[in-house]
Amino acid sequence: MVTLLQIHEPGETPEPHATKSELAVGIDLGTTNSVVAISSEGKPEVIRDNDGSALVPSIVAYAPDGSAIVGTLAKGLLLSRPEAVVSSIKRLMGRGVADIKSLAGQLPYEIESTNSEGMVRLKVSGQSLTPVEISADILRALKERANERLGETVSKAVITVPAYFDDAQRVATKDAARLAGIDVLRLVAEPTAAALAYGLDAGAEGLYAVFDLGGGTFDVSLLRMEKGVFQVLATGGDAALGGDDFDHAIAEYFLGQRTGELHEKSFSADEAKVALMTARLAKECLTTDESGEWVIEARGETSRHSLGRDELDLLIKPLVDKTIKICSNVLDDGGVGIDEIKGVVLVGGSTRVPLVRKRVGEFFGREPLANIDPDEVVAIGAALQAEALTQGSDTLLLDVIPLSLGLETMGGLVEKVVHRNTTIPVAKAQEFTTFQDGQTAMSIHVVQGEREMAEQNRSLARFNLSGIPPMTAGAARIRVTFQVDADGLLTVSATEDSTGINAQVEVKPSYGLSDEEMATMLRASMEHAQDDMELRLLTEARVEAERAMKAVESALKADCSLLDDGERDAIGRQIDVVMAAVRGNDRDLINAEVENLDSVTRPFAEKRMDKGIRSALKGVEVKKLDT
Repeated sequence: MVTLLQIHEPGETPEPHATKSELAVGIDLGTTNSVVAISSEGKPEVIRDNDGSALVPSIVAYAPDGSAIVGTLAKGLLLSRPEAVVSSIKRLMGRGVADIKSLAGQLPYEIESTNSEGMVRLKVSGQSLTPVEISADILRALKERANERLGETVSKAVITVPAYFDDAQRVATKDAARLAGIDVLRLVAEPTAAALAYGLDAGAEGLYAVFDLGGGTFDVSLLRMEKGVFQVLATGGDAALGGDDFDHAIAEYFLGQRTGELHEKSFSADEAKVALMTARLAKECLTTDESGEWVIEARGETSRHSLGRDELDLLIKPLVDKTIKICSNVLDDGGVGIDEIKGVVLVGGSTRVPLVRKRVGEFFGREPLANIDPDEVVAIGAALQAEALTQGSDTLLLDVIPLSLGLETMGGLVEKVVHRNTTIPVAKAQEFTTFQDGQTAMSIHVVQGEREMAEQNRSLARFNLSGIPPMTAGAARIRVTFQVDADGLLTVSATEDSTGINAQVEVKPSYGLSDEEMATMLRASMEHAQDDMELRLLTEARVEAERAMKAVESALKADCSLLDDGERDAIGRQIDVVMAAVRGNDRDLINAEVENLDSVTRPFAEKRMDKGIRSALKGVEVKKLDT
């Protein structure tokens, strides 16, 4: 048989994996706008339309026949056909109906639901659509833009997600990509992608902070870049803080000038809407100008409003100060000082506001890096990572999980197994045991959050481990393992040591945490830390008391004949005392009464031990014991 060899001229051999099927792009799938970029030989490039614009508005318009229009054309239909247009769909990714009912009145479409725990469905132009399907249409448009400009078919992508996206939201993003015909190489946190763009572009090494302030959210991440390794040390933020809040402050100021009122509730909805649009324009103008004058026309009245840069700074200073406070907290989480920060990367359109740049520079003691367009930097970083994963790279990207993962234990307590800001991918295991004698199954409840009680956190999944050999309480050894992959997706498994029986679940809930919930949970964990710990200690005392009472009751059932009436009555009275203490909220009293129960039952325990020894030695010759 003759083997045909493909011969190439020196230096013209194709790179490994460099095939059309491996063409990969980076996608920033945003709430307001999305961007797609490509990188070749370490040189990233944003893919633009015929007018030179890199931004694709994340807006979709649907025709009755089901066809979709995405981007600028869809945006133009918002006023004339609002019932057929969907915007800000990213807010609903990975969320259930119960999570978003309060949003229904604020969204420009109707929410359809028959299952309170299922995936959200929207009624748009006579169709029933999920956020995953709508996001898939946006991703298809980005893919088509790339196909047209590159002359090849894009099949793979690195897609960015907010640092606070939970497991369900990440799964929803991957599902949308799958519907769009895109294989997701990796999900990367948006601040991390921005740092990747700066790090590889400048060959940077050292400790960097990424300050990401968009229209509705704020994130800050701390990354260490060293010898090609990009490691996220800590991340934090506020999902209810952004440029929209700046607009609100300016609008209230303008409306106060207009009517002498200070509260928006005194104005009509149309007047407030016009004021907010005017405020956004003023904010953008004052990015470059020192002062200006704007007109508000509403309810048949026209008013003129002047605003200078100094006045704007006073209006938004409390909001900017919040971002700086969060930066300080993240530095504490990472265990580093400001003097260790080598550079600060700015991401998001709201970082163009002069006061933001000034305060960031003052806090970190250095001029922020902003030489890459903050609207494009995330997609550029994603493109660089896409090239690294398909063509090879000397770089390694290590991200973290935003919120802790754990299990519900007796009394509704949470035992954290993987703590927030743990580097991923990661696998961690912890041993648990049974609570009752003869227990043959265990219900595993996986939760996410920072609070001490399961009900205060988000439930991710439940599954059962059955077939545990019947043993005394506390004798079984069940090893529960949490595995979080590089995309932040979770798998939990449980194994009983003596038999090897195993059960596992890939955590894929139909809805997840909103950005607001994520930030709220973190804030709540700090605000209620002392109360949570007190509640945890009280619950632990109650669980231990119940365990002690069950053990005594089990012993009485088995060996009650070893006691006389007085001894049985004394133990019974003390059990009643313990039960009464458990119903109260005095942890010290509960612990004290459990100790008293131990004292009262100690003679009983000694009698049971003597009985056990006699039983074990029954029929055994003394001479055999001597040997």
